[in-house]
This record gives sequence, structure tokens and C-alpha cells, in this order.
Amino acid sequence: MTKSAHTEAEDNVSAELTVAAPAATVFAVLADPTTHAAIDGTGWVQESVDRAPLTEAGQLFRMDMYHPNHPNGNYQVVNKVQVLEPPRAIGWLTGSRDDSGELEFGGWIWRYDLVPLGPDETEVALTYDWSAVPQSIREYIQFPPFGPEHLTNSLRHLAEVVAGR
Repeated sequence: MTKSAHTEAEDNVSAELTVAAPAATVFAVLADPTTHAAIDGTGWVQESVDRAPLTEAGQLFRMDMYHPNHPNGNYQVVNKVQVLEPPRAIGWLTGSRDDSGELEFGGWIWRYDLVPLGPDETEVALTYDWSAVPQSIREYIQFPPFGPEHLTNSLRHLAEVVAGR
């Protein structure tokens, strides 16, 4: 890890970090839902419910979560892979099931972009984008729901997980 930075725009926040690993290795960690709790910079992700690697756009994977301000404390999200371009980009929409079991997405996306800087170094950019969140959701959830340091924390955790491989 040599470089770290974060930026904020009107409807997204991002951070970058140079990771001492090939892009394919970094991508493999990101495509493994079982690593997401260790990578998470907020501490909200508890455990992956679905353990299969992410292999295609449209794939769904669930995560058990905890947030003290959530009405239930513990809850589950359903993520839908939106971008899967190994080893360059991966991203997903976060949603949940409503009371009737229908899947609903709030309009925010997590995206990682990887740029190889050499055989053993990758620049990783993490972006949290809420530009598609409707006003009805913005009335009760403040965006972003965390400080920008959480993205930097996530990238540092990613670098630690990758180093352990």
C-alpha cells in the first residue's frame, strides 16, 4: 500500500489505494463474497450468506448485516452484480426483500476499478454512488450513510486480505 486518497462528488464518494498485488489477485478477492466482511470499512457486513464466487452480471448474493440505527439491528441485504469485467472492474447494487418477498434496490452501487501498475502492483479505486437513489429514500436515509474514511478503511482491509493470500 503506497498511495491513498479519497474524493467526494455530489452523488458519490471514492477512494484509491495502490495495493502490492497483481490485479487478478485483487479481483479474485473482491469476487469472493466470503471476504467481504473482512474488507468492509464500516463494520456493518457480518457474513456472506452466499459463498459462491461472483462470476456474472445479474448474479445475486446475500450478506448478513448489522447497523445500530437499522430498525431491526440485524438485517440482510441482497446484492446484484452490475459490473463484472475481470480483472478490471466489479460492482453491485444493494437491495433487500420487501414484506412480500419481492426484491427492491435502493439505487446505490459499490464499484471497484482496478488498474495494473506493473506485475505486482494495482491501483484500486472504490466508489460508492447513490445518484440513482429516489427522493423517497433520500427522505429517510442520509447519503452517504458513513464518512469517506470508511472507503479508505475498506481499501486498506482489502490490501491486508490480499497480502494474506
